[in-house]
Amino acid sequence: MAWELATPTVDGLGEVVAALREWQGEETPHQLHPGDIGWYWRFGAEQTAAAVRTWRRDGEIVALGLLDEADLVRIAFDPVALHDAELAEQMAADVADPARGVLVEGQVYVEAPPGAVVKDLLVKAGWQLDDPWVPLRRDLSEPVPAPALRVDVIGAEEAHERVTVQRESFDGSTFTNARWFAMADGIPYADARCLVGRNELGESVAAVTVWSAGEGKPGYLEPMGVHRMHRGRGYGEAITVAAARALQEMGASSAYTCTPAFNVGAVATYEAAGFVRGADLRDARRPA
Repeated sequence: MAWELATPTVDGLGEVVAALREWQGEETPHQLHPGDIGWYWRFGAEQTAAAVRTWRRDGEIVALGLLDEADLVRIAFDPVALHDAELAEQMAADVADPARGVLVEGQVYVEAPPGAVVKDLLVKAGWQLDDPWVPLRRDLSEPVPAPALRVDVIGAEEAHERVTVQRESFDGSTFTNARWFAMADGIPYADARCLVGRNELGESVAAVTVWSAGEGKPGYLEPMGVHRMHRGRGYGEAITVAAARALQEMGASSAYTCTPAFNVGAVATYEAAGFVRGADLRDARRPA
């Protein structure tokens, strides 16, 4: 069977996002979400298209990857292709060979959903399992209470506040006003919201962006942060509850996120906000 590996054009990103939306479901394993593409879109449509790889069969996308970095590809599957042995063999060959245009030489990483055969093949070929990540999920079938924090939905006029909290939450953040507007112009942002939490003085203390994949599908938090000057006051828990409530209003069946296992503070914050920890996830890593 012929498999076609390609990089989409900007015009092809709509098909990519539509495929990711279609593949989301409560019965499918944790994998790349339209919000991952949406957050990457802060770099612009052209760079986003250049970071995507698609695998097609008979013209239909059956799997796709997002190059978060030159050495990391995050792969999602059409659920019916998750266990396809022939596709897995082709993908394993594609990610292992720099000439195929997916990953560079040296130490590289492949993130694939639980049960993906391609990860098993890579491990058999000598790749190793990397440090664990923790998936966290909150079911949205029951009402989500109002957060213990004033929360505003951010538009263009307040975008600088969302940007400031992001930059003050993460060391080395490169988020800018221009990148917020680029993200907001992206296709996935039509089903997203940026939320900013404010303290009693009206100061921006926490922020999160939430991404819907459509009615009845899992929603995604990416990213969430608390301003470094306002930590230790429960604002992380409050903005996370606000995120779950917003996704429920948008029709999501659940809210989920993922964080490195070593970030015990983040895991504790999500659990305090009603999220349940799932089984650890590990990337496949090819040593240098």
